[in-house]
Amino acid sequence: MKVVKQSGHYVDFDREKLRKSMLRSGAEATLVDNVVQKISESIYDGISTRKIYKLAFSLLKKESSSHAARYNLKAALQMLGPAGFFFEKFIARLFERQGYQAEVNCLLQGTCVTHEIDVVVQKNEITAMIECKFHATPLAVTDVKVPMYILSRFNDIKPLQHKVFGHSHSITACILVTNNRFTTDALTFGTCSGLTLLSWDYPLHENIRHLIDREGLYPITCLTTLTVVEKEKVLIQGVILVSDLPNQSHVLETIGLSPQRIKNVLQEIRELTKT
Repeated sequence: MKVVKQSGHYVDFDREKLRKSMLRSGAEATLVDNVVQKISESIYDGISTRKIYKLAFSLLKKESSSHAARYNLKAALQMLGPAGFFFEKFIARLFERQGYQAEVNCLLQGTCVTHEIDVVVQKNEITAMIECKFHATPLAVTDVKVPMYILSRFNDIKPLQHKVFGHSHSITACILVTNNRFTTDALTFGTCSGLTLLSWDYPLHENIRHLIDREGLYPITCLTTLTVVEKEKVLIQGVILVSDLPNQSHVLETIGLSPQRIKNVLQEIRELTKT
């Protein structure tokens, strides 16, 4: 059975790959096996991987909104756009959860010019600049030109002291983050140049997907009980994380949700964030 990837390439249908992707959502093996069986029985030669994903998401959602939300995580990150400002705030919160102080949209004077830095973080002796390369479409990748450009900015900034977090600090590290993936050349150049790279699936065990699951730091865009328009309204209200909503549930009233809809959203949040 051949399926069509989003790139247009034909590949064999990988039943086990589909199974593993759903197991990562936290769904029990029995449920996942049932879903995989239903999908296997309904797909046809030439079906797109996107249609398979939508079918898997729909079947998971019927059983558990929280499992569907986790399964939808990569797409949820792509909804933190269109310009990526909300993605930058999300990355700041992700580093804060790991014990860093974080500030977004900082102006730092370099030796030659002034730079607007997406995020600056500090922990112990490390003060790092973070540049976020956001992609709103799944096929977009971060190529080698991006780490080359970021390295030049880092080199202009690091010789000077900068007033951040109430004190003067040198920028000692540079982190490049993308919500999709890096090309092979981008990874090679970035690591060779001493940059720290973070993407959806890189590095192997400390990538964005793993950090989100480990820290329980889910963006509100992964919720299945809100529409796309409602998610945008919640983001505009300043709520980025699922875990923030229970203490700011008035936001859901502000955007026009009924009491029953609010109850459904909060129930999904409880299921998604329980340990």
